[in-house]
Amino acid sequence: MHRLVLPINSDDPTTMRALISTALNLPKYYRERNEPFEIEVVAYNAGVHMLRADTSPVKDLLRVVRGLTPDIRFVVCEATKLGMERAEGHPLVLLDNVDLVPNGPGRIIELQEAGWSYIRS
Repeated sequence: MHRLVLPINSDDPTTMRALISTALNLPKYYRERNEPFEIEVVAYNAGVHMLRADTSPVKDLLRVVRGLTPDIRFVVCEATKLGMERAEGHPLVLLDNVDLVPNGPGRIIELQEAGWSYIRS
């Protein structure tokens, strides 16, 4: 089993599109080789904007990703989300099928310790 964690901590649309490109191309590569593959995208700090319903510059592209590779897991750092909610004074609405983890960087460390590979976009 090949497993990859992709972090996003930037609100830069170019960085987000690079991550999405990796998330689309690697599973295709391993499917062609008949090898199982998992991806988890972990958003924290400014990267949470990628998965926010109101501020995501790539939400249409993410719908395409979901259609082509539905087994990619997207998670948001709950600590970052709570901080943004306090700063903005309202609850954040995330895109559909996005999970929360208590701490984004902590989640990345846990996955790496469990043998997941790490690629920074």
